[in-house]
Amino acid sequence: MDAMVRSSKIPIPWENGYVESFNSKMRDGFLNITIFDTMKETIALSKIWMHEYNYIRPHSSLGYAPPAIQAVAV
Repeated sequence: MDAMVRSSKIPIPWENGYVESFNSKMRDGFLNITIFDTMKETIALSKIWMHEYNYIRPHSSLGYAPPAIQAVAV
């Protein structure tokens, strides 16, 4: 009999290294250096930053390939 064990524990960002790394990079490379005038501007600039983060920025542990390209290759 196969049974799936489910955890009732809610995920916490600081217990996930990937999430914490992303949060740190977004905070240091975007939020701390940008002044937003409107919510519309905030959303637009956030989308641009996330596109660069996922599709342009090289990552050393991925052989200097962007994360999105590496995800497609897997």
